[in-house]
Amino acid sequence: MQIMRQVLDATDRRIAAALVASPRASWREVARCLGLSERTVVRRVAPLYADGTLRATVVRNPACFPHLVPVVLRIRCRPNKIRQVAQALAHRTDTVWVDILGGGDEISAVFFLDGAEARNNLLLRDLPATDAVSSWTAHHLLRVFPTAFRWTAGLLSPTEMAELIPNPAPPATRSPSYTQLDVDTALITALAEDGRATYTDLARRSGTTAFTARRRLEALVNGRVLRLATELDLALLGAQTEALLWIAVQPGALEETAQTLSPHPQVRFCAATTGPANLVVAVAAAHLDALYTFLTDTVGLLETVTAIDTTPLLATVKRTGLIRH
Repeated sequence: MQIMRQVLDATDRRIAAALVASPRASWREVARCLGLSERTVVRRVAPLYADGTLRATVVRNPACFPHLVPVVLRIRCRPNKIRQVAQALAHRTDTVWVDILGGGDEISAVFFLDGAEARNNLLLRDLPATDAVSSWTAHHLLRVFPTAFRWTAGLLSPTEMAELIPNPAPPATRSPSYTQLDVDTALITALAEDGRATYTDLARRSGTTAFTARRRLEALVNGRVLRLATELDLALLGAQTEALLWIAVQPGALEETAQTLSPHPQVRFCAATTGPANLVVAVAAAHLDALYTFLTDTVGLLETVTAIDTTPLLATVKRTGLIRH
C-alpha cells in the first residue's frame, strides 16, 4: 500500500504548489519559476508522485459535453454509516468530488451523470433504496468559474505565477464550443489515469502520433474542454481549514458576485447552482481565523449576498475523480 506524506518541507510545498497551478509543467519550467535547479526539482518531486502524495489527472468541463448532467448533492446519512456511504459514492465512476461535511451526518458530492436517465436513477432509485440515507437535496451546476482553479495556498508570488503561466486564458463569458474528434475519448481516458503521461504514451493509447496528441491536448485545454489537475491533500500546503459556502445571491448579481469571489486566493472552486443557495464556493484557508476573516471581510462586504450557510469539511474521500488513499 502506498504511504502518502504527512508533511512537506518548504521547498516541496512550493514545488507542489507550482504543479497545482500548472499540472503538466516540465521540471525545467518548475525549476525556473522557483529559482531551483532542475536536478533538485526532479529529485524532490519524483518520490511525491511515486507514493501518491501528488497525482495528476484531468477533469471534463460538463458544459462541453451535452449528455453530462452536472449535479451537486447534499446527502444526510446516519452518522454511524456515513463513511460507508461516502466510500460507496466515491467508487462510482460518475462522482468527481465526495466530502464529509462538518456535522458528521452530511456528505457533499459532485456527480457528472450520463444523461437524464442516470440522474433519475440516482435520485429516484439508488438513494431511496439506501437505508443509511435519510434525505438529500440536489442542485444542478449551471456554470463553473475557472479562475478559482489557480489556487496555490499563496505559496507562489504573482511574478512566479506569471512565469509559470505566461498567458492565462481570459475568463469565459459563455460555454465554450467543442467539436469532439475520434481521438479525444482515448486521450481523456489516458489523462484521467495519468495527467502527466508523455505525448508518446498518449499517442500510443489514442492511436495517433505524439505531435497530434500534443496539439489536440493543447486545443482541449486552451478551449476549456478539459482541466488539468494535480490532486493532493491541501493540508500539506498549509490549508488546515476547508469549508463549503452555500451562498444566496440576488439573481441579477450572480455573475458579478462569482467573478468577484472566484479569483480570491482562498477560493478553490466556485459555481452557480440551482436552488435557494445559487452559488457554491469551496474555500481552503490556513486556519479557522482565516476562514472567519474571509467570511467577514470578503463575503460580508458584498451587498448582493442575502444568506450564507458555511459547512466545514471533516474529510475528503474523492477529489478531481480520484479516490483518496
